[in-house]
Amino acid sequence: MNRPFFRDCNHVLRQLCGTVLSLAGLLTLALFATHAAPAQTYSVIHDFTGGVDGGEPYNGLTIDAAGDFYGTASVGGTYGHGLVFKLTRSGSDWTFSNLYSFAGGTDGASPHARIAIAPNGALYGTTDGGGGQGCSTYGCGTVFRLIPPITIPKTARITWKEVQLHIFNGTDGSHPQGDLTFDDSGNIYGTSIGGGDFNWGTVYKLAQSGGTWIHTVLFSFSDGTDGAEPQGGVTFDESGSLYGTCQFSSGANGTAFQLTPSGSGWTEQTIHTFNFGGDNGVEPIGGLIVDNLGNLYGTTLYGGSFPAAGAVYELTPSDNGWSYATIHSFTNGDGGSVDKLIMDAAGNLYGTTMNGGAYGNGSVFKLTHSGGAWIHTSLHDFCATGFPCPDGSQPMSALVFDAQGNLYGTTSRGGGSEYGVVFKITP
Repeated sequence: MNRPFFRDCNHVLRQLCGTVLSLAGLLTLALFATHAAPAQTYSVIHDFTGGVDGGEPYNGLTIDAAGDFYGTASVGGTYGHGLVFKLTRSGSDWTFSNLYSFAGGTDGASPHARIAIAPNGALYGTTDGGGGQGCSTYGCGTVFRLIPPITIPKTARITWKEVQLHIFNGTDGSHPQGDLTFDDSGNIYGTSIGGGDFNWGTVYKLAQSGGTWIHTVLFSFSDGTDGAEPQGGVTFDESGSLYGTCQFSSGANGTAFQLTPSGSGWTEQTIHTFNFGGDNGVEPIGGLIVDNLGNLYGTTLYGGSFPAAGAVYELTPSDNGWSYATIHSFTNGDGGSVDKLIMDAAGNLYGTTMNGGAYGNGSVFKLTHSGGAWIHTSLHDFCATGFPCPDGSQPMSALVFDAQGNLYGTTSRGGGSEYGVVFKITP
């Protein structure tokens, strides 16, 4: 894949990278058996218009303690540069609120990551562009905090105050992508796909000191064996190490990495290099999650038994390093998952595919661990009725559960105005 094209796609319309292909055949290996979906209830709870409510939500939702959702739309809003929104539950209905519209200047532009809720309840996020420093007129991106008004109006149009925590300048990173992560002290960790010492991306930290947020680059990627363009954020294990992925690497097709605290700094180790061959996945974009045994799970955009379809994989720690296993290969479509998986209390995995599925416009899936195998179930296949896909198409988001076990996510396209939807799946 041509790197500059995909990078531009991240900044403008990543769905252009999702040319829909249909690959015939069903995967018959017992390890990757596929089951028909049980009865599910799918519903659209918001249909984006591309106007004041925004459009093209690339990433998923974040739920608060009250069961309300926060998210971002990459375009639209008051100024056309995207927004942060809230969906408030009211019985069986939902109220949409535009919390903040980006103006495209120093406040940022085009958010491409989920909202993070800090332990104190504050909202944090990133923008892919804006900020006004370097990286051409588009800007290098920002990290921001949103503060609610002191008196909440009785209208859905609530304007929150944005505070810039950091404006990237290229040298310290550019175009932040992926989820933000907090440690126990409230410090923030994230990834940028560009900038740093070699202009191939960074892992960074923001620490508060005397009312000011101090930005530190923990690691700059060189496009060598360490990788390039980390897009999925980082996640902690119980020992305080950070894990993430890079979409690319020199002579290969991506890496998984570990950052371990070492004295006053961090030591990077590549724990897996992704290459075509067999059923291996390649180009891991969505980052990693960790279970209570220290195993890591992730997805790839391509590779697997059907090279254009992508895969789900597991990395298991051992005395000799890390062991890689493809636990599911998707069977059709051009491009698999581009965001993180989630895991339920029983250890089942859930995610979305950007394309593929029964109708070539993406799917929501579940992987159930049973008898040493992972059983794939499609929970929803988008665009059964054809364009303009009223139920949405091309989901690029992670999923989230509510307290009742319902699943929620977003699609980047589809809906009545072709600007994407927020959906709910009830078991």
